[in-house]
Amino acid sequence: MSEVSFSREDLNIYQTICSALDMDNWNYEKDEEKLVVKTGARGDDLPMDLILRVNTKLKIVSLFSFLPVKFPKDKIVEGAVATCMATYGLADGSFDFDLSDGSVLFRLTSSYRESIISEEVIKYMLYVGASTIDEYNDRFLMLAKGMIDIDKFADSGNN
Repeated sequence: MSEVSFSREDLNIYQTICSALDMDNWNYEKDEEKLVVKTGARGDDLPMDLILRVNTKLKIVSLFSFLPVKFPKDKIVEGAVATCMATYGLADGSFDFDLSDGSVLFRLTSSYRESIISEEVIKYMLYVGASTIDEYNDRFLMLAKGMIDIDKFADSGNN
């Protein structure tokens, strides 16, 4: 197994992520070889898995969350449209839809190229990400299961 080498800048960002989580008493798992942290949150309805990753090539920190939903083949178009609708109204972050398997991913990034990211930026990413996911995850799930249609998905965001 080859040893991976990271720049001081990359390691500092990773340490900042861990420090931000520690400050707010988050439970998390570290993968120092990949500069990845896995954690989670519980919203109003569904649990959320959150992954924070330092991308050393792009010099960004990414927060990812795979929503616990898969759109069946007969609902792929609805899933894609709903993903676009949800993302359009977001101030930060985006939902990505995988046409090949009907999965939905939330992503939020912040660049650290020629800059410094503070614990407050990491906390912002975590709390905005969790809040956004919590707002939409049940709606995506209900749409995928046929419990609501695309019009109801759109209307439920205006409450």
